[in-house]
Amino acid sequence: MLLELFRNLSGSISFFQVFNYLTLRAVLAALTALFIGFALGPWMINRLRTLHFGQAVRTNGPKSHLVKDGTPTMGGVLILFGIAVSTLLWADLSNRFIWVVLFVTLGYGAVGWIDDYRKVVYHNPKGMSAREKFSWLSVIGLLAAFYLVFALSVPVGGSLVETVAGWVEAGFPLELSKNLHLLIPMFKDFALPFGLIGFVVFSYVVIVGSSNAVNLTDGLDGLAILPSVMVGSALGIFAYVVGRVDYASYLLFPYIPGAGELIVIAGALFGAGLSFLWFNAHPARVFMGDVGALALGGCLGTMAVVTRQELVLAVMGGIFVVETLSVMIQTVYFRLSHGKRVFLMAPIHHHFELKGWKETQVVTRFWIITIILVLIGLSTLKIR
Repeated sequence: MLLELFRNLSGSISFFQVFNYLTLRAVLAALTALFIGFALGPWMINRLRTLHFGQAVRTNGPKSHLVKDGTPTMGGVLILFGIAVSTLLWADLSNRFIWVVLFVTLGYGAVGWIDDYRKVVYHNPKGMSAREKFSWLSVIGLLAAFYLVFALSVPVGGSLVETVAGWVEAGFPLELSKNLHLLIPMFKDFALPFGLIGFVVFSYVVIVGSSNAVNLTDGLDGLAILPSVMVGSALGIFAYVVGRVDYASYLLFPYIPGAGELIVIAGALFGAGLSFLWFNAHPARVFMGDVGALALGGCLGTMAVVTRQELVLAVMGGIFVVETLSVMIQTVYFRLSHGKRVFLMAPIHHHFELKGWKETQVVTRFWIITIILVLIGLSTLKIR
């Protein structure tokens, strides 16, 4: 919105041309989201408390968590509001990638909001049934994956409508563009060929899997939000690189026209996430709930698909991956062994709590691990 205004003004006032720079708008989006979070955070927490939207802590969890019962939840609404408003103000709204990321983020946020609402209204820690939640996440994920088939296949100077029309006229071919191929980190001359079906299936798994992984990680004060901010910021850097023909060519990445605009969303996520962490740091005054966790995971997954960095996402978001695997391993082994467990409790952050680590130790150490993994992921920019 503001970008369009400033572009119109730049014809008569040259100063406003500075707002065409992506990096500046990413910083402004971050500052805007930070301001929104700090300004509205206290009011929102008080409002949630007044409405008795408190977290129902599961009774079979660590006993130390029982003191958190009743802490306001659904605070992820603040994150989504900050991301959405900042992006709409500072991003180029004609960009096709901006809208698909917002669609997944807000769509998953809506699913999470319904889940959280049922939890707080009916005081049921389970919320939506697993089948119902997974069905809605799948519908949104599949729509986004199918849309990205064509959004990533738009040639330089082309349009999305022309790309879809050309696909129909060509008889619905399953091979559209090399931009759909899966990039292998640190390999410059090798990419795994993906046709339309393979791309849709794989992208769906990445988007839905990322959403659930962040949701499983969100079990301790501040544990999920800072890794989400760090990984999202790194993906913003990747988006900036693949969205510039000079950088992409020099670093041996595919050039994806328009992808650079996602750095604005990454900036908004950075600001919204840090402002939320201010209130979510131990002892948390508010929890993000599924409305925040599902949305953030979906946002990260979609950005990774756009930038073709799905495997790098798995590295940088290693904490999310390990948390998910711990639940899967625990569940399978429990069933196969008729009641035995690999971990004291899953997800794995509860295992470390029961081993004697304090909550702040678990969170801080997981943050440190994420910083290391993000640096490893960023190193693949040059090591190819």
